[in-house]
Amino acid sequence: MPTTKKENFYFGLMMCSGMVLFMTFYNLFTHGLLATITLKEVLIQLVMVFITASLLEIFIVGPVAKKIAFSLPYDKSKKGFVIVSLAFCMVSGMVLCMSLYGLGTSYFSNSLIGESILGSYFTLVFRNFIFAFPLQLLIVGPLVRYLFINFVKDKLKPLHQ
Repeated sequence: MPTTKKENFYFGLMMCSGMVLFMTFYNLFTHGLLATITLKEVLIQLVMVFITASLLEIFIVGPVAKKIAFSLPYDKSKKGFVIVSLAFCMVSGMVLCMSLYGLGTSYFSNSLIGESILGSYFTLVFRNFIFAFPLQLLIVGPLVRYLFINFVKDKLKPLHQ
């Protein structure tokens, strides 16, 4: 796991990349856009969502989620509890924020005609959370931790150590 700010930065970008990739395709699929959107449009979506999600994770959601996760009353010496706590807080915060992003793009593309904005937001939050939390716990989280530990962590240490 990350122990320095630099490691934390790379770990966060790796986690964000994995979640953005899966969540973008999930949302395109659930909105019936996979068959109608071009590869160029998919790539533009991925880049825009990655930038937005990364900035949110680094400056807002990440710090708040960590503060909340480590203030909860559980045994922090147990790695599993820490992972689940952090995942829950991060996913909750990111889903709340990124669902606003999705709602905004839907609104500006005129695909919310006749729908309640508040109702659409809560539907998005629910649908995104039930996909994102298991995705984080079972696929992206373990994969990113494995890749980070085996390919990134040792490469970030200064040569003079």
